[in-house]
Amino acid sequence: MKLIHRMIIFTLIALPLNLMAQSDLPISAGKVTSVKRAEHGLDVRAANAFARIYTYSPAVIRIRITKEEPKDEFSYAVIRQPSDFVRDLKKNSDSAVMLTDSLQVIIYTNPMRFSVRTLKGEVISEDYANLPVSWLGTEVTCYKKLFPDEKFLGLGEKTGNLNKRGGSYENWNSDVPAYATNLDPLYQSIPFFIGVHDKIVYGIFLDNSYRTKFNFGASTDEQFSWFSAANGEMNYYIFGASTVAGIIRDYTWLTGRMTMPPYWSLGYQQCRWSYFPESQLMTIAQQFRDKQIPCDVLYLDIDYMDSYKIFTWNGDRFPNPKSMIEKLNGMGFHLATIVDPGIKIDKDYFAYNEGLANNYFAKYPDGKNYTGSVWPGRCHFPDFTNEKVRKWWGNAFTHLVVPGVEGFWNDMNEPSAWGQSIPNIVMFDFEGRKTTMAQAHNIYGLEMSRATYEGTKELLKGKRPFVLTRAGFAGIQRYSAVWTGDNDATDDHMLLSARMVTGLGLSGVSFTGPDVGGFMGNPTEQLFTRWMSLGVYTPFFRNHSAWDTKSKEPWSFGLNVERMVKEMIARRYRLLPYIYSAFYESAMSGLPVARSLTINYTFDEKVYWSSYQNEYLFGDNLLVAPVSCNQQAGKVYLPEGSWYRLGSDEFYKGNSEVTVDAPLNNLPVFVKASGIIPMQSDIQFTDQKPSKFLDIHIYYGDKANSFIYYEDDGSTYQYENGQYYKRTITFDPIKKTISFSKPEGSFTSKFTAYRIILHSFDDLKTLRAGGKDYSLKATSPKERMTEIPAGGSEDIIIAY
Repeated sequence: MKLIHRMIIFTLIALPLNLMAQSDLPISAGKVTSVKRAEHGLDVRAANAFARIYTYSPAVIRIRITKEEPKDEFSYAVIRQPSDFVRDLKKNSDSAVMLTDSLQVIIYTNPMRFSVRTLKGEVISEDYANLPVSWLGTEVTCYKKLFPDEKFLGLGEKTGNLNKRGGSYENWNSDVPAYATNLDPLYQSIPFFIGVHDKIVYGIFLDNSYRTKFNFGASTDEQFSWFSAANGEMNYYIFGASTVAGIIRDYTWLTGRMTMPPYWSLGYQQCRWSYFPESQLMTIAQQFRDKQIPCDVLYLDIDYMDSYKIFTWNGDRFPNPKSMIEKLNGMGFHLATIVDPGIKIDKDYFAYNEGLANNYFAKYPDGKNYTGSVWPGRCHFPDFTNEKVRKWWGNAFTHLVVPGVEGFWNDMNEPSAWGQSIPNIVMFDFEGRKTTMAQAHNIYGLEMSRATYEGTKELLKGKRPFVLTRAGFAGIQRYSAVWTGDNDATDDHMLLSARMVTGLGLSGVSFTGPDVGGFMGNPTEQLFTRWMSLGVYTPFFRNHSAWDTKSKEPWSFGLNVERMVKEMIARRYRLLPYIYSAFYESAMSGLPVARSLTINYTFDEKVYWSSYQNEYLFGDNLLVAPVSCNQQAGKVYLPEGSWYRLGSDEFYKGNSEVTVDAPLNNLPVFVKASGIIPMQSDIQFTDQKPSKFLDIHIYYGDKANSFIYYEDDGSTYQYENGQYYKRTITFDPIKKTISFSKPEGSFTSKFTAYRIILHSFDDLKTLRAGGKDYSLKATSPKERMTEIPAGGSEDIIIAY
């Protein structure tokens, strides 16, 4: 075997350039012929390839390998430009070494291979042995050394285990209703992963929108992993930050971060295929208010349209959309509507006529418009890789925005067409570069979401739109929230959804969630209740169901379930100050709201175990442990530190596996010791003003901890101009103080007083602030509470 392996490697290295035209034999990059300094990095020439190394920061390196020197520079995913962080270049007889302030890149010359290391010489990621980048026809593959203890995280919306080691994955956006819990690919393509080995972490982002594959040590006994693209460049970024959080920050710096979402989109959302006519929708809205179950968003699925034509209303079912939406707004609801890309071929349809007249549709090479069948029947598809088309599409939302729609749900944008794979020869503009579906397919959902976001943002005149998408590519977080597609009403799907949400979070997408309760099929009372309890701690909290399933509104499973679910949703609304602050952190740093434990506890082996891989942090201080609907108790792992059970304040030591009660009305959720949780009073919808008190829950611990509390108007972009309220709350058990920093920003908080609620502070009787003593009142055996003014523009120091 070793001899055969060496012969294969020798063949790869030795193949001459005249075989480049033969697609049935692999061609390697070959031997390096020159290494030269270039703007922002290095140029490396080899016998059969050209490589350009760029620096984007001391810890972000781009390696771009092509057959010939590239002439064009373009990416839909990356929003940053390289800069010169090269500190030194050293050349040796068999290698060259490029240094930044954080990393060294070694270029081995025979054959051309790359090794990225720390300044201490520790290998972060390197090409495998003598197996360099190679081409097989148009497919290009990069082979990396596989370390014995190496783990792989992220890769976006993927099924399977948290640790992708031993798996093989593909990126090709696909419409897969009721997908199996091990199916791949799904709707999103995010070719970015994080590797962990030898107390080292790194990230790799393959910026190539053709069909890509990632093999993390599957189906081979050789010690290498590999990733490939069906065509195009081997164009990838290596992130060398020292922590998983640092890698996510750098990746989202490169590909962009979410803007602050509308506050109302963090509330509970109710959807079904479909609510119609208007009377049914209004009845659903009234039931929420009559039953006092909090809710902010209602949805209209495809049946609100005239013959499923985008940007139209069915006049019989919804005769006066503007009046209807005004009534909903008056009840505290916001309306979201679905939009699909297919434009019906109909000579009496404005969107079809405009698209036809202006050449806005994707075409075959002979200029004929591609036709595929979807909901409206035979359709053409807008070419969202053309800026003019994006502007036209965005402006067409006038037909929804003017009546009052504020949420825009992009579906079928893989793109999907009934019973067929859209031919790869269909042509796209690609910002004037001209390409085919083979390269544009994975980009389509990203650019449709972009067109929707940019258009509705302009039409809403300063208000934030809520955009939701099923399909996307790296960078989708700039434009849209993501839901995880047409799932099924099973325990396995519920538990998988936790991993999918954290997997997307590891890949830069923070505002995400599943169809709670399962889109397909009918959940049992137990499954529905359990899934709703998990939805409380999911960034995007929407209940959705298919037309041929039973109703899944909170009251659809009987009074007992209704009471439990009502309290769960109410808890979500009490937590909104905490959740909104977590979204602010995500918008600023890229850190997700729902965080895989691997972010904070990267080198704790147990967080990767299948028994505990579904657990995650929700914001900084809450740990969520999903359990199946049939479990009345669950075994959970609590990592280092100390923890309290949310609700009961029961204390647990960290680094421990514990079995805890898990009744349907009490999902195992834990608060980190020294954790700070701001909460508010009960409200029915986010536009309703809570009481004057911001409740600051602090759980005793022996280490200092800080929390950045954030608030703004929740609806406009004025926060970008300084109109926000931000305050750092710090608990210091050594100094025995609780402090509030001087408020930042020009926004006035909705809260004028604080309720300080202390958990497990023993028999503490008073707090002292501003020279005044405040008595603590026992509100439970382990809980003490007092009220203090929020103060003006000064610091607040509370001693105990």
